[in-house]
Amino acid sequence: MKKLTVLLVVLCTSLAFTTDATAQKFSGLDKSPADIAYYPASSRDTDKAVRVIYSRPQLKGRSLAELAPVGKVWRTGANEATEITFYKDVMIGGKSVKAGSYSLFTIPGEDEWTVILNNNLHQWGAYSYDSDADVVRAMATPSMDNEELEAFGVAFDDDGNMVMGWGTTRVTLPISY
Repeated sequence: MKKLTVLLVVLCTSLAFTTDATAQKFSGLDKSPADIAYYPASSRDTDKAVRVIYSRPQLKGRSLAELAPVGKVWRTGANEATEITFYKDVMIGGKSVKAGSYSLFTIPGEDEWTVILNNNLHQWGAYSYDSDADVVRAMATPSMDNEELEAFGVAFDDDGNMVMGWGTTRVTLPISY
């Protein structure tokens, strides 16, 4: 009986000290967390037309021009290139786009932004962007808003147009379904 008690004490002690050794270590929270925007946005509407998966960078005292320079290809978010999935064929910039998934890039401009759908998925940022894989380029109209958005965001208006916002800039891409 004494041996059994000693064995149980040793076993319990060893179990107490091994939990740290097998515990999963998690890094801190992502500074640019992922988000998803759908159209239609209502969770009750299951017949979705489009989904955008993107990361939300923060301004943190920096300007939009620093983070998304005018005239340069931008990943349209942070981390991996933004991914847009159309569940139905659509028209963007007067051009037909087949249902499917594409990387979404933008080229910010003073008076208009170029929105690019690209066939190369799962790329980090715009570092390996290849214009030969572009499916469509369309022009989007920027405007200014009174509300300041610290984090980049994507939403859809009531007509299904995609609106990208950051700081006081709003960029609207018309989409026809």
